[in-house]
Amino acid sequence: SNSVLSGDSCDGPLVSSLPQSSFRSSSQLSNSHGPGFAKVNRRDGAGGWAPVESNKYQWLEVDLGVRTEITAVATQGRYGSSDWVSSFLLMFSDTGRNWKQYRQEDSIGAFTGNSNADSVVQFKLQQPVFARFLRLLPLDWNPNGRIGLRLEAYGCPYKSDVASFDGSGCLLYRFSPNTTPILTAKDSISLKFKTLQNSGTLIHTEGQHDRSLTLELHKGILLLHLRKGTVLITSHMVVSLGSLLDDLHWHHVAIERVSGRVNFTVDKSTQQIQVPAELSPFEINEISFGGVQCHGTQMVLSRRNFHGCLENLLWNEVNVNDLAKQHQKVSITGNVTFTCAEPVSVPVTFAGAQSFLQLPGAALHLQFRTWNRAGLLLTFDLQQQVGSLWLYLSETRVRLQIHKAGRILLDAVTGFGLNDGQWHSVDLTARRGRLTITVDKEESSTAHASPSFPVVSGNNLFFGGCPDSKNNQECRNPFNVFQGCMRHIHVDNNAVDLIKVQQMLIGNYSDLQIDMCGIIDRCSPSHCEHGGRCTQSWSTFHCNCSNTGYSGATCHSSVYEQSCEVYKHKGNTTGLYYIDVDGSGLIKPQLIYCNMTDKTWMVIQHNNTELTKLKASSGINQHLAYFNYSADAEQLGAIITQAEHCEQEVVYHCRKSRLLNTPDGSPFTWWVGRTDEPQTYWGGAVPGSQQCGCGLQGNCIDSDHYCNCDADRKEWAADSGLLIHKENLPVRWVVVGDIQRPESEAAYRVSPLRCHGDKNFWNAAFFNKETSYLHFPTFHGELSADISFLFKTTASSGVFLENLGIKDFIRVELSSPMEVVFSFDVGNGPFEVRVETGGMALNDNRWHRVRAERNVKEASLCVDAFPGATQKAPADGHIHLQLNSQLFVGGTASRMKGFLGCIRSLQLNGRTLDLEERAKITPGVSPGCPGHCSSYGHLCQNQARCVERYNGFSCDCGLSAYAGPFCQREVSAYFKPGTSVQYTFKEPYELTRNTSTQSQSSSIYSDLTLRGENVSFSFRTTQSPALLLYICSYYREYLAVLLNRNGYLDVKYKLQNSRDAEVFRTSIRNLANGQLHRVSIRRISETVSVQVIYFVTINVTYTHSNKDILSKSGELDPEIARLNSLGFSGCLSVVQFNSITPLKAALLYPNTNPVIVTGPLAESTCGSSSPANPYPAETTHPLSDHSGTLGTGEPIVNAIKSDSALIGGVIAVVIFVILSALAIMVRFLYRRKETFHSQEPKSIKPEADSPEYPFHSEPTSQNVLSENQKEYFI
Repeated sequence: SNSVLSGDSCDGPLVSSLPQSSFRSSSQLSNSHGPGFAKVNRRDGAGGWAPVESNKYQWLEVDLGVRTEITAVATQGRYGSSDWVSSFLLMFSDTGRNWKQYRQEDSIGAFTGNSNADSVVQFKLQQPVFARFLRLLPLDWNPNGRIGLRLEAYGCPYKSDVASFDGSGCLLYRFSPNTTPILTAKDSISLKFKTLQNSGTLIHTEGQHDRSLTLELHKGILLLHLRKGTVLITSHMVVSLGSLLDDLHWHHVAIERVSGRVNFTVDKSTQQIQVPAELSPFEINEISFGGVQCHGTQMVLSRRNFHGCLENLLWNEVNVNDLAKQHQKVSITGNVTFTCAEPVSVPVTFAGAQSFLQLPGAALHLQFRTWNRAGLLLTFDLQQQVGSLWLYLSETRVRLQIHKAGRILLDAVTGFGLNDGQWHSVDLTARRGRLTITVDKEESSTAHASPSFPVVSGNNLFFGGCPDSKNNQECRNPFNVFQGCMRHIHVDNNAVDLIKVQQMLIGNYSDLQIDMCGIIDRCSPSHCEHGGRCTQSWSTFHCNCSNTGYSGATCHSSVYEQSCEVYKHKGNTTGLYYIDVDGSGLIKPQLIYCNMTDKTWMVIQHNNTELTKLKASSGINQHLAYFNYSADAEQLGAIITQAEHCEQEVVYHCRKSRLLNTPDGSPFTWWVGRTDEPQTYWGGAVPGSQQCGCGLQGNCIDSDHYCNCDADRKEWAADSGLLIHKENLPVRWVVVGDIQRPESEAAYRVSPLRCHGDKNFWNAAFFNKETSYLHFPTFHGELSADISFLFKTTASSGVFLENLGIKDFIRVELSSPMEVVFSFDVGNGPFEVRVETGGMALNDNRWHRVRAERNVKEASLCVDAFPGATQKAPADGHIHLQLNSQLFVGGTASRMKGFLGCIRSLQLNGRTLDLEERAKITPGVSPGCPGHCSSYGHLCQNQARCVERYNGFSCDCGLSAYAGPFCQREVSAYFKPGTSVQYTFKEPYELTRNTSTQSQSSSIYSDLTLRGENVSFSFRTTQSPALLLYICSYYREYLAVLLNRNGYLDVKYKLQNSRDAEVFRTSIRNLANGQLHRVSIRRISETVSVQVIYFVTINVTYTHSNKDILSKSGELDPEIARLNSLGFSGCLSVVQFNSITPLKAALLYPNTNPVIVTGPLAESTCGSSSPANPYPAETTHPLSDHSGTLGTGEPIVNAIKSDSALIGGVIAVVIFVILSALAIMVRFLYRRKETFHSQEPKSIKPEADSPEYPFHSEPTSQNVLSENQKEYFI
C-alpha cells in the first residue's frame, strides 16, 4: 500500500470528523433525520439517518474528500428507536458516479448488519477499497421499525500519482545509452490502471537479443506477451489474466520476474509462469508505458496505444511518474498529462426477472453487455395498432420481430456472439419506409427491412422487461428477460439522463441498479478444474468436462480409478485402463496396461524394450540410451510410491565388454533413475554395492569379480536380474562404456516397469471403542473438497470423520443403518445431503463405499450404487470452507457418537490418509481390517471359493473348470486325432485315506457317484457327425453326446444292459456351425436333464430295477465305434465331470499322477464367448486413439506383449469311464488344431503342418462376434 509508512496501521476513523455537507442520501424523513447525523455513537438530530420510505431504493452516501484506503466499515441503528438495518450492500466510487459493489470472497454481496439500535457491528474488509465515495444500500431492516442508520469507515490516506493517456501518447523510460543493459536476478513492475477503451498497450519492454515483454489490454482481459524476435518472431508465449477490466474502475497489476519465473498478478489473482529457456535471461534496455511506438520500432504485432489513466507506476520501486514530471530519464511522446479525467457515464443494471425500464420516445441507440444468450432488449407498440415490436437477443444474435395477432409481420437478425460480456451498441432507425438495425456500428452487422407499414412507437418504450401487472396491455414479453447492463441510451437522438430516471422525474422502472454495472465474470478466475471449460450466464457458471477425464459440477472428481487393483476388485479383467493415481489431484490420468493375475500388475511401457546390440565403433567411447515412458515423471513417481512392489529387469550380454569393472575399478556402465543420480549396481544386487546379482549370490563365473561380464572373456556371458528398490526406479537412461575396443560386443535390454499392489486401497483401521478416534492435520478444501472411503460395521450409527472451524465444519456420518449424511457449513448455515438405501441395511459387516464432494456450486453424496443426492449451493453465498481444528477420523472431538467398525482407503482430495500407521499408536484402534470375502466373494465365479488374505482376498479355482484370478477364464483347447489324455481315478480306499487333500487336488482326486452325474462342457466345430463325449462303465452302461449328420445334438444314455439305449434329440438348429455352444447334462437316479445354448431343457425318466449289473462287456456300440473312428476336429472347453475337471488337469497340471498326455496339447482361447482380445473393449478406449504416444512412434498395442502365448491345440474328446472294484479310469482322445486367434487384431495363417482351417467363417469377424454374444447371453 502507498498509504502509510511501513509499520503504521491503517484503521483510523474516516467519517466522524466529516462535515454534514459530505453526506448525501436518497431521501430523509425530516431535517433531524438527515444523512449528516449518521455518525456512529452520535446522538445529534434524531439520532441517525432515516429515509422517507423504507424500501430497497434508499441509500446513504459519504464523500471522504479524496481517494482513501478503506479497510473496515461499521454500522449502528438510529439512537433511541426501533430503526436499524439488518443487511446492506456496500458501494464505492471515485466520482460519485458509476458505482461498484464490494463483494466478499468475490461472491457475497450482502453484509450482515444490526439486530438492535445500540450495538456497533464492524466488518474488516478482506481486501481494502481505494475510493473517495462510499454508498450503503439497505436490503433488510427491523420489520417492526424502519430504516435507521449510523455509519463509520476506517482506513488511512492514500498517495496517488497519476498519468493520463489519450490514446496517442506514451512514456519511455530509457536507461543510459552508454551503460551495460540491466541484468538482475529480480525485476518488478507495479501499477494501477483505469481504461476508457477495452483494448490498448499498457507496458512494452525491449532487451538484448530481440527479447521483449508486452502487457496488453484486449477486450477487457490483460495479456502478457513474452517474445523473441521483431520482424520474425521465433518464440512467443502469452498468458491471460483478469476480465471485465474496462469497467472504468481502478485495477492493480504487478509483474515480478525472479530468475526464470514470472509472477503475474491482476487484482487478487496471481499466475506463476515458468519462462522457457529461449526467452530467458532478460536484459532490459528500455520500457515504455501507454504504447509501443515510443520505441521508434514497429512491432510485427502492433498494438494500439492505451487510453486511460495509470497510477503509482513503479519500476523496481522507482516512481516513473515522478521521473516523468521532472523530465529525468523519462521522455514523453504525445499528449500525456498528470491528472485523471473522469468520464461521465451512467450505466444501469437489469439484475432480475422483475427488472424493466420504461421511457417515452421513438428511434433509439443503446449499449449493452451480458453473458446471457437470450433476453429482451426493447419492446413497444406501434402506432395505429399496426402491431408490437420486439428487439431481443436470441442465440447470441440481435433479432427484431413485429407481431400482430400472433402473426409475424417482419423478422430481421444481425450480429453474432453478443453474450461475451463486452459492450455492444445497437442502433434502431426507421426512415422513409426503411427499417435499419446496426450492431457495433459495423456495416457487416447491419440488417435492413422495408415494411409496408410505418414503424412509429406508441407512447412508451420498455427496456429489459415488462411491468408485473395483470392489467398491463401495453407491454408483453414472450421472451426471456434481459439480465445485464445498458448505458448510453438515446431516444429521439437525445441522451437519457438516468439520474433523473432514478429520481422518478422521467419514465418508470423496477428492480434496477442505476449508476452502476453489476456484471461479474464468474469464469475469471475459473472454478472449473482439470482443464474444464467455463461458460456462464448472468447468475451462474457451467463447467464442460468433456474429454478431461473428470466429472462433477466443477470437473473435480476423476472418472477413472486410482490403480489396477481397484479395477480388479470391480471385476475387470486384463487390459488397458486409464489410471488416475491421485484421484482429484493435479496428476493427469494415464493409459496403463493392467495384467490381472493372482497379483495385479501395472505395466508401464517405454520406447526401447527390445534387445539392443552394440559393437565397437571408432570414435565412440560410450553409448547413451534414454527411455521415454508412457507416463510422465510425476505419474511414475506416484505409481511407484503407491505400489507395494515394483521391479524392472535389466539384462547385459557381453563379449569382452566389462560392466561394473569390479571389484575395484570405476564402472564402465551405469544407469540413472528418478533420483537423477548414477547407480552403479545391476539387477539382483542392492544399491551402492557395485555388484551384479551373481556377486550378491556368490556364483559369478569368476569369483574374483562381482559380475559375470567383468571377467572380460571372449566367450559370451550375461548379467541380468531385477531392480526392485523403488526409490531408484524407473531406469531413465543407461550409459554403456566398454565398447571401444575392436573385439568388444555387448547387448542390453531394459524391460517395462512392473508394479503390483496398492498400499492405499487396503490401508484400513478398526475402531473398537466409541470414544476412540484418529486425528490428522486440518483438512484444506476451501473451494473443492472430496472425501471417499470404504466402511463396514455392525453398529447402527457413528461419525466417520469430522473437522471443525470457528463457525465452519464438515462431517460425514452413518445416521442410521439405512442412511448416510454429509453435513457442512461454509458460512451460509448448516447444509445436509442425505442418501437413504431404501431398506437395505449398511451395518451388514460388508464393505460399502462412500463419496462426498462439496464445491462452489453444489454438494453431493454417493453410497455404493444407490441413487446419489445433490444439494445446490446458494447463489452469491459464502464459498470458502475455513477449518482450523484437527481432522478426526472414526469419532469426534467431543468423543461422542464415535464409529465402531472398519474404515478403509480414506482419501481427501485424492490424498490417502495412512490409517494403519496412525492406528498403531492409538488406543482403541487397531491397524488393518480382515474379512473381505463377504464383500468381494461374488467376484469368484463358476463354483470358485473365496479365500481371505490380510490385504484382500483370492479365488480358489480348484473345484472349477475355469481358471484366472476370478475363475472366469475358460480352459479350452483345439483337438485333432493323434492327441490323447488318460485320466485315472484313485481307488476308493485311497480317497477315504486322503480326505484332507487341499483344493487343487480336490478336482483331481475326487470320488465318483454313479447314482447321478453332472457333466458340462462347451464345444465349437463344423464337423458332423461327431462324437463329443462318451462315458462308459466296465459294465454295459454308457452316456454318449454326439452330433448327428444333420448337426443336431443327440444324447444317448444306457443304464441297463438288458435294454436298448435311450436316444433323444434336441430341437436346436444346426450346432455344427463353428459357433460356441454350451452343453450341460445332469442325471439324478432315473431323470436326465440336458441344457443346450438357449437353456432348452429336456427331461427323460428311466424305469428299471436297482439290482447291480455284473455281466462284462468289451463291446462298443456300433454307432459310437463308427463315430469314434472319425475322430473329432474342433474346440472343447471347460469340461467337467462331477467335481473332476479332466481337461483343466491335462492342460494346467499335466505332470500330476492321474493325467497322462500323449501327443501335442496346448491351451487356447477357442472356448471364450468373445474374441480372444487381451484388451477388454468394455473398459478401455480404442487403441487406435493412442497410437504413436510412445517415444518410437509405435502404437501401444504393439509395445505390450501378452503374458500367455496363444499356442493353440484342437482336441477331440472321448471319455471312457471304466468301473471296477478297484479303479475308475477316464480316457480322452484328442485331436490337435492350430490357434485361430492371436493378440494381433488380424488373421493368422495356418502353420505348414496344419490342415486347412476347418470353420466356414473366421471367429474374429464381426458377424461371428455378434452371434456369439447372442447365443452366450440368451
